[in-house]
Amino acid sequence: MAEFLPELRRAVPRLGEGLLTTVEATVLGAALALLLAYTLGLLSRSARLPVRGAVRVVVEFFRGTSLYVQLFWLFFALPMVGFRLEPLVCGVLALGLNFGAYGSEVVRGAVTAVPRAQTEAAIALGMGPVLRLRRVVLPQAHALMVAPFKNLLVQLLKATPLLSLVTVPDLTFQIDQLRSSTGATAASYLLLLGLYFGMAVVLSLLMNALERAAKARLGQEGGT
Repeated sequence: MAEFLPELRRAVPRLGEGLLTTVEATVLGAALALLLAYTLGLLSRSARLPVRGAVRVVVEFFRGTSLYVQLFWLFFALPMVGFRLEPLVCGVLALGLNFGAYGSEVVRGAVTAVPRAQTEAAIALGMGPVLRLRRVVLPQAHALMVAPFKNLLVQLLKATPLLSLVTVPDLTFQIDQLRSSTGATAASYLLLLGLYFGMAVVLSLLMNALERAAKARLGQEGGT
């Protein structure tokens, strides 16, 4: 511990950079996952069987294969077919594709859970499909999505240490460098646990506030 604390003070700038990289990967991965979740989730309710079938294949593929393997394929195998991506880009793609597939089920389930009477009332008012979706269905579905999305977001954050395996200098990578230079394995990884716990708490609080806002717009009681 006598060697750990001085080395920790010297490593603070590197740890800060690693923390920013982890936050960047989380935000970008979550943005990509959200885009894919809405796209795949809404397309899964298409009236066209080929569209629904194609979406189901994509969703089950990314849900049914390991994020670890997906990340390694993008980083190590993709260059063999002529596409080389930066390590962080590989990480964001892997996180977005994997969690986007899980998120699509959240979107599909939330949209399906909106009472059919709401859609029928919108049809009676002469609303087209897009307007019904935007003005009637999605505002109600959003309130149902937030809690599951919170869980997925925290899971995505907890998956970011995998990025250190493909040379991304994230928080886990920098903590491992600190551990190697000091030999203080327990202290280093305890610090890492604390930092990830802190980030997870912040994300949970933000998502709880978002859930309360979504429910308040519908005149419902606030979230947790």
